[in-house]
Amino acid sequence: MGASLGGGNKFVSEINVTPFVDVMLVLLIIFMVATPMMSQGLDVDLPQTKQVEVLPTEADHMVLTVRNDGKMYLDEYGVDTMEDLEGYLQRLVKEKNKTLFLQADKAVPYGIVVEVMGHIKAVGIEKLGVIAEQPDAAAGTPMTSGK
Repeated sequence: MGASLGGGNKFVSEINVTPFVDVMLVLLIIFMVATPMMSQGLDVDLPQTKQVEVLPTEADHMVLTVRNDGKMYLDEYGVDTMEDLEGYLQRLVKEKNKTLFLQADKAVPYGIVVEVMGHIKAVGIEKLGVIAEQPDAAAGTPMTSGK
């Protein structure tokens, strides 16, 4: 591991890189396994529409998801009530000047979606997009509809 004595009182310096390579390979495997689990979204059956754009990949947006069971999520964090929703939107979206995208399951009643949009408007969020998917998008690529 350190220096070893060679023949004739000379030091031979050798670095043993095997433990370093072992640690790097283990870390690589851990990241390869963990990364796909971190990027999965919530399971929502999105409505379909013809004219949509691809969801931006920048980190300056958040997604509000309304599932068909009535539960709401701001990105991956659960929101219990509409009053809590306004507080989260104020702190995480409005104050940080982020764009908000609304993603609602197609089985969610229209009245609930309108109520959620009313709370979004009450907070004062101006940048709102609606997420849908194209009819031929079998893979479920998230798409957005403009402001």
